[in-house]
Amino acid sequence: MHRMFAALLAAVSCVSVAQAQDIATTAPPAAPPLTLDQAVAAAGGSAPAADAARADIAAAEAGRTIAGLRPNPTVTTEVENIVGTGPYRDFRGAETTVGLSIPIELGGKRSARIAVADARTMRALLAAAITEADIRLQVTELYVNAVAAERRLATAVDQARIANEALNAARVRVRAGRASPIEEQRADVTRLNAEATVENARRLLDAARLNLGRRIGQPVTGTLDLAALDSLPAAYGPQLAPTAEGTLALAAADADLAVADAGVRLARSQRVPDVTVGPGVRRFSESHDTAALFSISVPIPLFNSGRAAVGQASAERTRAEAQRRMTALDVEQAILDARTEADNAATNARTANGPALAAAQEAARIARIGYREGKFGQLDLLDAERTLAETRLAAIDALVAYQNARARLERLTAPAPEQGN
Repeated sequence: MHRMFAALLAAVSCVSVAQAQDIATTAPPAAPPLTLDQAVAAAGGSAPAADAARADIAAAEAGRTIAGLRPNPTVTTEVENIVGTGPYRDFRGAETTVGLSIPIELGGKRSARIAVADARTMRALLAAAITEADIRLQVTELYVNAVAAERRLATAVDQARIANEALNAARVRVRAGRASPIEEQRADVTRLNAEATVENARRLLDAARLNLGRRIGQPVTGTLDLAALDSLPAAYGPQLAPTAEGTLALAAADADLAVADAGVRLARSQRVPDVTVGPGVRRFSESHDTAALFSISVPIPLFNSGRAAVGQASAERTRAEAQRRMTALDVEQAILDARTEADNAATNARTANGPALAAAQEAARIARIGYREGKFGQLDLLDAERTLAETRLAAIDALVAYQNARARLERLTAPAPEQGN
């Protein structure tokens, strides 16, 4: 009988194992986590700022086409010696003239306009690159905050589990008569606070994922790359002096200076008067004869010689040049500050996630064992658990501070695109 019962159990176990294997085989694979690069790519395609930057580029390119166009000719028709008195009382003595006026630009105005349009197009391209770098920074910060919220929730859930275990241990001690009932009440309060912390952490996580999804243009329903917080640089070493050369900010200042230079050239070209030539034909109604004519007109720069416009453009160029020097100083200072902030945050993150966290975990472990064995009091246990929770949260905050500081540093040092691209 025992042998038959054992054989039946073995058969049921085999069937259960086979069913479990079939379920594991047919279960759909877990979706890969949404990485930071994927989030940035999704945001770049749906961000309103990116659409505005692309529209600016299109407008600048259209302006370049307009700048290369020559002025349109003008057709004029004149009828003279009509509706007068005597022989001119009707149209018999009319003289009809049809002429074509062709403006001829002098002084290099067209090439100067093209130079201004080219400079503005390059500035629009740099503005698009700056917008792309800003989007990456914004998405990175939102992504880091969402990952940190995931970790804070996991920490809160683990602390709630520990609080439940402490409550069960307190109940055992109280029922065994080894502790006062107040220990059970105190442990129950700790459990309630831990559960409230879990609820708050879950709410903050939902908000962080919602903000990230709104920025990238799609809901964040899957998992995130939780290891995105863990990358830390090597220990502190000597740093090179910060330089603004090649950065987006300085390239934008250079583009503004190029626009101002082209504006000075355009203002100077405007001082040269244009010439308008006009071939035409005149018909005499009385004799039915025709005659050719040719006109030429040149404006006299008596009241507006263009000197004030050149002075205005020169002042704007001086301002752009000064702004470039100021931008170089500001960018180098910002890079140095961001680099220092990132290095300090990395040091704090290494400490918080290394020796400090290990010491807090070991202290809490010893306190739990000692409390179960009656060697430590409940207050010692609660203090150790509170220290562990605070250390774990501080470690997450330190990682977040470093990742955000590194993102800001990367934004400041983002290279400008080459002019050919």
